[in-house]
Amino acid sequence: MTMSRDEIVQKVQEVLVDALGADEDEVTADATLMGDLGAESIDFLDIVFRLEKAFGIKVPREELFPAESLLNNPDLVSNGKLTEQGLAELRASVPHTDLTEFEKDPDINKLANLFTVNAIVNYIDGKINAA
Repeated sequence: MTMSRDEIVQKVQEVLVDALGADEDEVTADATLMGDLGAESIDFLDIVFRLEKAFGIKVPREELFPAESLLNNPDLVSNGKLTEQGLAELRASVPHTDLTEFEKDPDINKLANLFTVNAIVNYIDGKINAA
């Protein structure tokens, strides 16, 4: 099943509006799930479930939101920042996410800002249109 990027954007927006109770006009490409749309960590499970249902695909949570596995590894985090190895693992685990700004200051407290609407759209696009 291939879909256009516009179709994917529309479905992702619907999922996020339903899951987070956000207004449609708030769900923009650059909106962060936690900062802009008010998601909490428990909401990520609901978002993954809804994405799977909406797109008919399996979405391993750690593929879309890999932060937990990174943060629990002392080789990847030092003094509240991702190490070079941590950044390399993050790059490998989230190819659908633009890390340009984060790499300038890889503060772990800013990881949540990487989870944007656009990152989800990129992930879904890669999943369903890659074949």
